[in-house]
Amino acid sequence: MPNRLAHETSPYLLQHAGNPVDWWPWTAEAFEEARRRDVPVLLSVGYASCHWCHVMAHESFEDAATAEEMNAGFVSVKVDREERPDVDAVYMEAVQAATGQGGWPMTVFMTPDGEPFYFGTYFPPAPRHGMPSFRQVLQGVRDAWAGRRDEVGEVAARITRDLAARALGAPAGTPPGEADLHTALMGLTREFDAVRGGFGGAPKFPPSMVLEFLLRHHARTGSQAALQMVLATCEAMARGGIYDQLGGGFARYSVDAGWVVPHFEKMLYDNALLCRVYAHLWRATGSELARRVALETAEFLVRELRTPEGGFASALDADSDRVDGTHAEGAFYVWTPDELRTVLGLEDAELAMRHYGVTVEGTFEEGASVLQLPDTEPADADRLASVRQRLFEARAGRPEPGRDDKVVAAWNGLAIAALAETGAYFDRPDLVAAAVDAADLLVRVHMRAEDGRLCRTSRDGVAGGSAGVLEDYADVAEGFLALTGVTGEGVWLEFAGLLLDTVLHHFRAPDGALYDTADDAERLIRRPQDPTDNATPSGWSAAAGALLSYAAYTGSAAHREAAEQALGVVGALGPRAPRFTGWGLAVAEAALDGPREVAVVGPAGDPATTALHRAALLAPAPGAVVALGTPDVDEGVPLLDDRPLLAGAPAAYVCRGFVCALPTSDPKVLAEQLS
Repeated sequence: MPNRLAHETSPYLLQHAGNPVDWWPWTAEAFEEARRRDVPVLLSVGYASCHWCHVMAHESFEDAATAEEMNAGFVSVKVDREERPDVDAVYMEAVQAATGQGGWPMTVFMTPDGEPFYFGTYFPPAPRHGMPSFRQVLQGVRDAWAGRRDEVGEVAARITRDLAARALGAPAGTPPGEADLHTALMGLTREFDAVRGGFGGAPKFPPSMVLEFLLRHHARTGSQAALQMVLATCEAMARGGIYDQLGGGFARYSVDAGWVVPHFEKMLYDNALLCRVYAHLWRATGSELARRVALETAEFLVRELRTPEGGFASALDADSDRVDGTHAEGAFYVWTPDELRTVLGLEDAELAMRHYGVTVEGTFEEGASVLQLPDTEPADADRLASVRQRLFEARAGRPEPGRDDKVVAAWNGLAIAALAETGAYFDRPDLVAAAVDAADLLVRVHMRAEDGRLCRTSRDGVAGGSAGVLEDYADVAEGFLALTGVTGEGVWLEFAGLLLDTVLHHFRAPDGALYDTADDAERLIRRPQDPTDNATPSGWSAAAGALLSYAAYTGSAAHREAAEQALGVVGALGPRAPRFTGWGLAVAEAALDGPREVAVVGPAGDPATTALHRAALLAPAPGAVVALGTPDVDEGVPLLDDRPLLAGAPAAYVCRGFVCALPTSDPKVLAEQLS
């Protein structure tokens, strides 16, 4: 019989609806039930494409004996971390503080008041590698609750007090200056892997936000060191197994330092961020590899993650079924020599083995290899294209990885920005149209008509019940601002303004500090806030970037001031921890450069207008904003006010701060003004 999760919309929660565990969703009623029964709450947090979440579910949550113990001694609450990032953030902070590490699945035992007292991540079904079994943990917690309740209460109260004391204020001062950004660059140089690209060792994650900072730093200063780190990292990732050599798109991370073997889940946010990085790298260098990867990643997003409603699904699983029916990580993506021969024949299989680094021993497991592009001698391009297409078509016949098809507002905002810019750079109106469709879905389904407030998720075109958090407002605003520049439609600026006004009124403290939840959101044991970037830009740094761009479009001093106050924390953290403040540093580069404000006016469809608009979009000036309008038409974009044609011809106006260059009708002059 299905449990209470059968009525939820989250694919992750629905995966557990058939468990014998009497799961509750995160509701006030669950905690009331724990009080009524006088038992602890067992909180289990994960997400749909998490490999070890699936493992623990199969080993423990599908096991009748384990479920019986959970049901007898606890109120068990299951949370999708992607749907409730606030709950995840608060309790993950407690897990990391107590154990020195964190991850998913996350397992937390707490009082009926939500105060945590015992933590962990994955627990095996039997003692292993020094870890107790999950049932041993359950019994230990039950014994402590029954026999040492006062001690449990003291621990829970102390942990809750410690968490509450961690609230951040906005550091006084201005955004990072030249010296701070140079110090951050030097810190990244020390951690750079000059042999394999990227930063640090295994496991190695795509450093998309750091790469954006380095590209902007190069654009502003001409630093070759910054550019070389981007070039080396982007080429290494694009040639590695972390990149899907047949279908495009990136896996979540590499388990090794050389980008060879990925953890195979493919996340919307990674691919949106990396699509934009490679498009910006092409803009800076003209790299053909960057162009190819940007377009292939954009096409992957549209082909495999787009939902029927026009939004983008959250992720593809790492695991899938093999042809023999067994379930394994990476099964959809890896190849043996025999499988290549079956699809391609002997000669083309030998070519594919050399080209894609497939070995007899295998680079993964059980003699299978992850496809890479190691340095090889040039081969017949047409023949290789045929090999790739045949492998792609053959792979399509394999059982596909599962898809988490919930639409997350923040990640869709990132995808909108990436697709809008990639479509504009490479003359792909279909990609721009996909960005507009996703933006339209967010407006129709995720934004409340009466006040512009966001819900975090939707599925099948139906809004979920979780309120939007700071990253939702900031990343969706970022996407809408990118659409403003690419399409010239002022309505997207208006929608961005609604979202950012909510940020100012509900997420910002009087001293300028930002919180991840609104002031009228559900109260947890701590109001979460985190200015450091992780897998995605923090809500704090993303809000700073969107506020800065909006101020450039509108001249709003309030939004500029809020952006600069938010960037104060980057000045404190960036020089010391640049790998974890990449987007904040990128926004600081934009603030230091202006950002440049470009207004292009001319008749719609006029080739001269189009040429000026393209020159503006292709300028690498950090965070430059571009407005496009027709003469004597109110587009709703203040940056276009009082911008006449130049001697009857389309014109571009470039301003920086409170100083404007002479208007021009020459795209080459415009490019020079923006260089």
